[in-house]
Amino acid sequence: MTPIIQCHDLNKSYGSKQALNQVSFTLEQQPHGATALVGPNGAGKTTLFNILANYQRASSGQVTIFGHAPHSDALLGQISSLPQDALLDPAFTIGQQLSFYAKLQGYDHKSANDETHRVLELVNLSEVVNQRPTSLSHGMKKRVAIAQALIGTPKLVLLDEPTAGLDPASARQVRSLIADLSDQAHFIISSHNLSELEQLCHTVLLLEQGTLSQQLIGQVNNNAVQHISLQLVTSSNNELLTVLKQLPGLLTLNPEQKSRLHIEYDATQAPRFDRQLLDCLYQHKIEYRQISKGKSLEQQLFE
Repeated sequence: MTPIIQCHDLNKSYGSKQALNQVSFTLEQQPHGATALVGPNGAGKTTLFNILANYQRASSGQVTIFGHAPHSDALLGQISSLPQDALLDPAFTIGQQLSFYAKLQGYDHKSANDETHRVLELVNLSEVVNQRPTSLSHGMKKRVAIAQALIGTPKLVLLDEPTAGLDPASARQVRSLIADLSDQAHFIISSHNLSELEQLCHTVLLLEQGTLSQQLIGQVNNNAVQHISLQLVTSSNNELLTVLKQLPGLLTLNPEQKSRLHIEYDATQAPRFDRQLLDCLYQHKIEYRQISKGKSLEQQLFE
């Protein structure tokens, strides 16, 4: 199966500034899930998006999307991109704007209107088709912008900070939308919200100073050393740590915060360690808020 994206020694310079430096990766097609693009401000994330969307050309190197160069006619309608600062025109209704963008992709008048209603229904905003952007909340505008990115059923959708500035309820709606549509298109999401990306993404690309530092592929960890994060109701203390250190198979027990512990254990010695941990907490009446198995995305990237 042809990979979604193949990048080989991709470089992009703006004068003396090297925005991308020898970036190479392959993104294989997956039945579900999305890809996270993370990194500090100025790492080159937007530049990589612009090259993939054919807004800019690389200075050197090669990139193919579904086996074609980004400027190939074969990719027409197959890729869409939503910049973080995308704006809707206040002079036209939502329906007029989305219909116009559909016509740019080759839809006739009737088909463009049908496509407008289809994508608005996907984001649960069918009722705003005749409204102007000024009457919408920030969260609704963001969902309309995502609807625009879904016109023509693209196979690859690039989203730059899709939930930035949204209230928790609106952000949750956007996350649910992406998750629901991940079997129809592959999403690449650039965001600083690692917990959000952890929920949505199967693959993680980490860019630092224009260089691809890591490429993590989500998979079940079959190593002997396993990890558990334990969030307590109250702060940990020496008595509690002494109790937990008696668990068979325990390797390390590190307080990350006052009420959060990171546990490493040997799964070959204690294959039911998580059950034993729960039993221990119950027997000693230790209250906890959350237990999560495996390293968080933040721990994988920055430890």
